[in-house]
Amino acid sequence: MAQLQIGFLGAGKMATALAQGFIRANIVSGKQVIASARSETTRKQFAKATGGKISANNAEVLKAANVVILGVKPDQAIPVLTEISGAVTKKHLLISIAAGVTLAKLENNLPTGARVIRVMPNTPSLVGAGAAGFALGKNATAADGELAKKLLSAVGLAVQVKESLLDAVRGLSGSGPAYVYQFIEALSDGGVAAGLPRDIATKLAAQTVLGGAKMVLETGLHPGALKDQVTSPGGTTIEGIHELEKGKLRATVMSAVRASAEKAKKLGQG
Repeated sequence: MAQLQIGFLGAGKMATALAQGFIRANIVSGKQVIASARSETTRKQFAKATGGKISANNAEVLKAANVVILGVKPDQAIPVLTEISGAVTKKHLLISIAAGVTLAKLENNLPTGARVIRVMPNTPSLVGAGAAGFALGKNATAADGELAKKLLSAVGLAVQVKESLLDAVRGLSGSGPAYVYQFIEALSDGGVAAGLPRDIATKLAAQTVLGGAKMVLETGLHPGALKDQVTSPGGTTIEGIHELEKGKLRATVMSAVRASAEKAKKLGQG
């Protein structure tokens, strides 16, 4: 890790969040991080947040780093790869967080033998509570996969999957925060309808979702078993669950994840 140098092509919010997570986890120091971006404002914000080096030149990132994270928007990914291709060497591991850009597209625009990993992160990475899936390219080694997992785990949970499953990851954890925000808002609305002030209702709703998630992760129990622990015979909770079932909450959420995953697949094909 002492020899690890991490470069970011693109220095936006996700790149900054990842860099901060790596530094916070003592994987690297600010001196081991460099980022490039077209916007001077973006570069300065990255430097202020991380203490890392910045550049307007993508090639400088390749010179300084042995792990390069492609953090540009999907439509900019291939042009950037075309630009840097001549500077990619055997020392480089490229990790792409560009949504919808397949491993094949990444590898076809890099030198033969390039080591590539594709990642689907999500926005809670910004607060160290991300959920990411990643897939290895044909030349990436097991050690590359372990390194990617260690880096991503610095900002949350990371799981390795086949590339064909990354669209499902995108539909679940990539889009999932939006579904959770809607649920929190709905819980808050219910609290307000029952008489609570809005600020208190929202805090209670958010903390309730956070607590429920921690119970699932830390106890290892099935969500259904945890639900049963809260649900007393003839009690208040079963009345609420009955209403959720009448509203087809579970079926609707399942449909939302599948619809998002299908859309991700179409975008990737495009």
